[in-house]
Amino acid sequence: MIKFPITLVGAKKLRDELKELKTVVRPRIVKAIAEARAHGDLKENAEYHAAREQQSFTEGRINDIEGKLSNAQVIDVTSLDANGKIVFGATVELLDDKSKKEVCYKIVGEDEADIKKGMISVGSPIARALIGKEEGDIAEVNAPGGVIEYEVVEVKYI
Repeated sequence: MIKFPITLVGAKKLRDELKELKTVVRPRIVKAIAEARAHGDLKENAEYHAAREQQSFTEGRINDIEGKLSNAQVIDVTSLDANGKIVFGATVELLDDKSKKEVCYKIVGEDEADIKKGMISVGSPIARALIGKEEGDIAEVNAPGGVIEYEVVEVKYI
């Protein structure tokens, strides 16, 4: 079975969401379905159908999270000793050679990626270009607008 990398923080967020869905959301939906059933005819009961739809969505999300957690390889970034190389979970400060603009990215699993927070997927073109590089190296990223060169300024494992 293929394992997918995820950081400790990402795994905790998924576990927290799963707990919330199972202990708060699911019981609330069951109660809403029971109340809607009490109103009578289920064929034309919009509240019942809405609650059943919400139940279906919630159960799907629970199954999705459980599947992701069962196939996850949780990686503790703080305990890595990668000798300054960029690996999964590393936080990397980069300098765009053309614009001289500095950017900071953390390489995370696909479910954790959020470019607005500076978290990029390990499968993204930038991350693939960075993996294995060290401080001072130049990474060439093949982007739709052409090749972008980044200089690795700093590598942190936080």
